Amino acid sequence: MTTDAARRVVEPVKDASHGRSPYQRDRARVLHSAAFRRLAAKTQVHMAGTDDFLRTRLTHSLEVAQIAREMGTRLGCDPDVVDTAGLAHDLGHPPFGHNGEAALDAVAATCGGFEGNAQTLRVLTRLEAKVYGPDGGSVGLNLTRAALDAVAKYPWPRRPGRRKFGVYADDLPVFAWLRQGAPAGDRCCLEAQVMDWADDVAYSVHDVEDAIHGGYLTLEPLVADADERAALCADVAAVYSIESPDYLGEVLVDLLADPVLAPLAHYDGSHRAQAALKATTSVLTGRFVSTAITATTARFGPGPHRRYAADLVVPRPLRARCALLKGIALRYVMRRADAQGHYERQREIVTDLVRVLAERAPEGLDPAFAPLWRAAPDDAARLRVVVDQVASLTDPSAIAWHARLVG
Repeated sequence: MTTDAARRVVEPVKDASHGRSPYQRDRARVLHSAAFRRLAAKTQVHMAGTDDFLRTRLTHSLEVAQIAREMGTRLGCDPDVVDTAGLAHDLGHPPFGHNGEAALDAVAATCGGFEGNAQTLRVLTRLEAKVYGPDGGSVGLNLTRAALDAVAKYPWPRRPGRRKFGVYADDLPVFAWLRQGAPAGDRCCLEAQVMDWADDVAYSVHDVEDAIHGGYLTLEPLVADADERAALCADVAAVYSIESPDYLGEVLVDLLADPVLAPLAHYDGSHRAQAALKATTSVLTGRFVSTAITATTARFGPGPHRRYAADLVVPRPLRARCALLKGIALRYVMRRADAQGHYERQREIVTDLVRVLAERAPEGLDPAFAPLWRAAPDDAARLRVVVDQVASLTDPSAIAWHARLVG
């Protein structure tokens, strides 16, 4: 077995007569996991269950996987590796999306903080129930090295000046194992880069689609008001892009003038309007995918490319367009004035749950987490178990637990 297909705990070969690859098994393990099912009731941008049209973390993950699989296949990656990465990339997200993530990071300061990508690694390699090692400890889904590396969008521990990171201190041993064979430094494998770009594409295009359909967003103020365009570009430069607001402003003018956005101007929710909106999202997604593939093969050749044989090339204007679409959802949906009280309440729920469960553990924890709390060697490790418990909850479960435990 190749190093890429190795698992931390050796398992008997299955389905060899049917040609089922280790990476197909990885994909199936993620797809059938409890953590994946829970994504159906976790917030993407809008709270899960508030509208039948809007996306959840589950539908977003399925869309990321589809985009990543298509991109990866065209570049020569193993399609099941990039598909698995797309399905798995958000397994560590807590209830209430990035809002819940920020609240958990604050309350977990004494045990190393919280980050959704680091939590994803923890879910895949420790928390999800599937395989135990010879020492009696859980190794999670026991995915192959290639699959785990493909999920590692941020392959480094927490560092000053970096908001994102991909591994907690107590998960460094498995992180070192999955990074064997990787070049020195923080470089992601090609499959992780493909998944990351697929995530950005799905996030940017589909969140704008949801916002238009939900009536939260209209593009007229941006088209008509130069000051509003400047404010948006300042938001994007601060949150999503390394580009200057001036450069983003130039790209934004071109983006707003693109005829493909015309159906967004007078959306009324009718069947024909929905079809036009879907056509817009399809065209934008196709452009983001095809342009990156063309740029990558122009630099590295036709391939096939996988692992560390090439890097994904995303042209500067394309990346800026994607960041601007993400910024539109940020400014006009997530930061809208009438949502702020709702967000504050979500953070209170998450913070209260950690506090109350830390006081009542282990009795207040699920049976899967109570033994981990008892085995934890110190207060920081016990707090991490409580954070793991809260992060595992769906949006409705977090609300129900809060009502039961706090009132």
